[in-house]
Amino acid sequence: MPKAKKAKAQSNESLEQKLWKAADKLRKNIDAAEYKHVVLGLIFLKYISDAFEQLHDKLEAGEGEYAGADPEDPDEYKAENVFFVPAGARWSALQAQAKQPDIGQRVDEAMEAIEGDNSKLLKGILPKVYGQQKLDPTSLGGLIDMIGSVNLAKSEVDADGQLEIAEPSPEPRQADLLGQVYEYFLGQFALAEGKKGGQFYTPEAVVRVLVEMLQPFEGRVFDPCCGSGGMFVQSEKFVSHHRGRLDDISIYGQESNETTYKLCRMNLAIRGIDGSNIRWNPEGSFLNDAHKDLKADFVIANPPFNDSDWGGDLLRQDGRWQYGVPPKGNANFGWVQHFLYHLAPTGAAGFVLSNGSLSSNTGGEGEIRKALVEADLVDCIVMLPTQLFYNTGIPACLWFLSRYKNGNKNRDRKGEVLFIDASELGYMVNRRNRAFAEEDIQKIAGTYHAWKRLPSPSPSQREGDQKAPLPMGEGFGERAYEDIKGFCKSAVLADIEKHNFVLTPGRYVGIPEEEDDGIPFEEKMGALTVELAAQMKEAEELDREIKVQLAGLGYAL
Repeated sequence: MPKAKKAKAQSNESLEQKLWKAADKLRKNIDAAEYKHVVLGLIFLKYISDAFEQLHDKLEAGEGEYAGADPEDPDEYKAENVFFVPAGARWSALQAQAKQPDIGQRVDEAMEAIEGDNSKLLKGILPKVYGQQKLDPTSLGGLIDMIGSVNLAKSEVDADGQLEIAEPSPEPRQADLLGQVYEYFLGQFALAEGKKGGQFYTPEAVVRVLVEMLQPFEGRVFDPCCGSGGMFVQSEKFVSHHRGRLDDISIYGQESNETTYKLCRMNLAIRGIDGSNIRWNPEGSFLNDAHKDLKADFVIANPPFNDSDWGGDLLRQDGRWQYGVPPKGNANFGWVQHFLYHLAPTGAAGFVLSNGSLSSNTGGEGEIRKALVEADLVDCIVMLPTQLFYNTGIPACLWFLSRYKNGNKNRDRKGEVLFIDASELGYMVNRRNRAFAEEDIQKIAGTYHAWKRLPSPSPSQREGDQKAPLPMGEGFGERAYEDIKGFCKSAVLADIEKHNFVLTPGRYVGIPEEEDDGIPFEEKMGALTVELAAQMKEAEELDREIKVQLAGLGYAL
């Protein structure tokens, strides 16, 4: 059996998983928080070098529109939106020197050279950490060799971390493949870093739900706390998956952490997404709004939970607080109103908050929440299961706000809020973390869109169709929305007022009905009575034994 096929037979792991294992083995004693810049920077360098080499070959051939072109002219690459890579910084040159003891310094110099030739888009973005003493040159060389092989569609990594090539693909897809690898590595580094990792990464399952529900087909997409850019990547994926035009959406963002901002810019560039409207500002979105005049069609965000250090004491008279001044010690409703401030008249927002935002009355939060409901801005609330996030055990939920409840749908949901309790969905990836399966995402998103698109059935329709399946995924619009006990409920504003404007979904959806197991009540009670009698008898025997033991110790009861 050929070696590559043997490796494939031994494991069903994806290429991304195998590459991660190989890269992690080379990490040795370097902290994950530092190592991520080493690995992700190399993946980015490989991506732009591959794109450069592809165009370089066309220019060198000089055929058709490239006749007479100079393959070493940076302007030729700028015209094609490709980064220019100087000769010594090209991947082929670095890989040829991968076994040299000064390879770290060579990579740092390559990063500097690339930034110098692409200063408008990359100045100060790329990591220069490869020459540090703690990074073993042998391990770095192994990493370069491994990543250097990711330009073929089919490849294998054996148990020792060696990349083995199977059959070359007739259609190279390295850009998409490297994008997948980069995204997977972001998630794995967040998992490895634990609490610190959540500062730059929102789990893909959560982002998918937000994007699938908002459906950002066209317009301006804004994330004022954008982390490593996952919201933007998933928005572009959504448009592409539904055969839309990627040029129909434009992205805007802001990030206060400089290293996370750099990860974001690289993450976008490796996907070919224009990141020129992403801003880094250490003061943050509240104190220094980088997009003051932006009115976005979609806001998608995962702001820091219950942030107490947000500068609220300096913003008591801020014009963004149209629904109440948020408390100094918690930024939750500062974020909510910041999102609303940036929404266009027909815009919609989806974002993550802690569950406390649904019921807290501290510092006037209850009054702000009441004002939002009464203004008919709250569209949907989704309760999430625990353990979805790498950085916190705080229970979380999703808020969806809309400035125009009907929007482009044909169902007028003015004066109503959809509550979804998804706390029982998902599966455990490991002992610490949970994720959503595809059917979970489609169940949540499908329910929301069915609610938006079709009128609720009449009581007679409900009685005649009690066991109809819940609409899910594409094609759900063929069926009408129905309240499902324990899962979803469409509540009118009067219902919410009865609950003092607390928005916890469990108050509205109720407890799910238990399925009838077909066992008669009398038979169940008989069995339970026998079991209880046996347990009571055992308890009496244990009591007697305890008395005997105590008496033997001189403590008779």
